[in-house]
Amino acid sequence: MPKITFITSDGAEHEVEAQVGQSVMEAAIDHGVPGIDADCGGCCSCATCHVFVDEKWRAEVGEPVDMEADMLEVHDDRRPGSRLSCQIPVRDELDGLVVRVPEFQM
Repeated sequence: MPKITFITSDGAEHEVEAQVGQSVMEAAIDHGVPGIDADCGGCCSCATCHVFVDEKWRAEVGEPVDMEADMLEVHDDRRPGSRLSCQIPVRDELDGLVVRVPEFQM
């Protein structure tokens, strides 16, 4: 199972084991990661699962598609590496992925 590390704005690290095929958001919810609320349940319609993908993982994770990019546009804190974790499918290649949870979600 791929391991994903969520780093919250207070610096706490939450390493979780994710199942291939689920989303990064679902892995966070399954393990109670603070700051990942997922109010829409993964429908890409609320942006309460916003994360910053660590720079070394951005190419592997990829860029947001149009619908996701539109949702991220509403955030003042959008920056390079911003993604909605509901739109990142867990794959074996993401073992070791590091994402940060924005402070405004805490």
